[in-house]
Amino acid sequence: MKTLSCRFTIGAMNGSKHAGIAALVLLLTTLAAAAEERPHVTAEQVATAVAELDALAAKQNAVPGFAVAVVFQDKAIYAKGFGVRDVNGKAPVNADTVFQLASVSKPIGATVVAAFVGDGKITWDSRLNELDPTFVMFDPWVTHEVTIRDMYAHRSGLPDHAGDLLEDLGFTRAEILRRLRYQHPDSSFRSHYAYTNFGLTAAAVAAAKAYGMEWETASEGKLYKPLGMTSTSSRHSDFVGRANKALGHVLVSGKWAQKFQRDPDTEAPAGGVSSSVNDLMKWMRLELANGKFEGKTIVDEKALLEARRPHMLTGYNPFTGMPTSYGLGWNVSYDDHGRLHLNHSGAFDLGVATYVHLLPGEQLGIVVLTNAYPIGFAEALGTTFVDLALYGRSTEDWFALYKKVFSNPAVLGLSPGFDYTKAAASPAPALKPEAYTGTYQNDFFGEISINEQGGALAMIIGPRNKSFPLQHYDRDTFTYQTEGENAVGLSGVTFTVGADGKATEMSVENLNIHGEGTFKRRPR
Repeated sequence: MKTLSCRFTIGAMNGSKHAGIAALVLLLTTLAAAAEERPHVTAEQVATAVAELDALAAKQNAVPGFAVAVVFQDKAIYAKGFGVRDVNGKAPVNADTVFQLASVSKPIGATVVAAFVGDGKITWDSRLNELDPTFVMFDPWVTHEVTIRDMYAHRSGLPDHAGDLLEDLGFTRAEILRRLRYQHPDSSFRSHYAYTNFGLTAAAVAAAKAYGMEWETASEGKLYKPLGMTSTSSRHSDFVGRANKALGHVLVSGKWAQKFQRDPDTEAPAGGVSSSVNDLMKWMRLELANGKFEGKTIVDEKALLEARRPHMLTGYNPFTGMPTSYGLGWNVSYDDHGRLHLNHSGAFDLGVATYVHLLPGEQLGIVVLTNAYPIGFAEALGTTFVDLALYGRSTEDWFALYKKVFSNPAVLGLSPGFDYTKAAASPAPALKPEAYTGTYQNDFFGEISINEQGGALAMIIGPRNKSFPLQHYDRDTFTYQTEGENAVGLSGVTFTVGADGKATEMSVENLNIHGEGTFKRRPR
């Protein structure tokens, strides 16, 4: 898949700019009074919630392995692992087990950018094209105006998950960012929220470039080393080299299997961090202390707090009616007592699901890391704990609710399209292979070669020349098995045949989500 934000923010995920402004104004005018009456969480409440969390977690066997940590009032009060790192072995998960974080990388990356902002050379409103003149968007005006803030708030106009399919095909980070200039916008600039890993990555890379640094080195120097996060990295090779690491799992015939390895280096600022809950408690303490750690300022408070402000309306909570928003790398919301809630989910369809939830006003935070395909477990456990701490009870059956929500493929961003597993009613025969063989291309995805291999057709695509055998479906339509984080099973390839009996273009359904899946035949 792609990495999730909390792509499940219960409720609608869009809204007009004016509706968003009105909702946020209404929100701000009601929060002050609610905050006056807000009861604060006590140490006794948190201790009771932790005890219940421990008992609840110990009973869970929904995923192969997971780890949980809680911080309160600048103290690490709970850190524990459950289950196994890999179903093929017996090594247990503990608080030092390193997990891939997927999109929980985004708020961590926002902390790094805030550190850069605090240093004074850039601001959240620095233009990307000024920091990195090689970065170009489809619209020249947007190229000139788009800022770090725009990308971290997912309001650049890029369509949802723009560039993720290029990652699946093996393109480098630099090449994916270059090709974003060919991505047609999905909305007008700054008018809509659309979650984009590579838009955010472009902003993070540009911020680091202003200081003459690579993102991976910058993250280490500005955050991981100062906090003593010795098991944390933004490099996949470091994760692979850990002895105590949790491997990702997917469901195969109803059972968890360790089948894939996910290398997210191309989108490291958006989804490439790996860490343990013991390390992440240090980051949560920094966040809840507004940039300080062990009494020392690590990140400028003003720059850090800017990431927590609502920037784009994402929907409405169906239980409270309160608006939900995205800040800068954070999902931002308020409850009916006026409490600020910051959260983010992370997920790889190839076997990772994570969740972090902070309540800055209560100095309370929880992180849940799992080594399993997203089924809503991490979110349910984290949200249940927050309920227990705030109210002494769970306000909903979060495990049942999140399980139901995550069973919907649309929540995970999957677009399977036409069901090619069902045979065509009266399939017409294909033309001879030479009618389809040749080279096709477009600006965004580059070249596709259709070759004949042993009497059958194969599609060759991407810088690594990935080969996908084509199976005939009906006349000029073939199918292929998709691969990677964004795989959707069987997808279709349809050729348009000209008057001379030769294909003039081809459309690849799985690559056509945003209209970039049509390839013109290149003259021989």
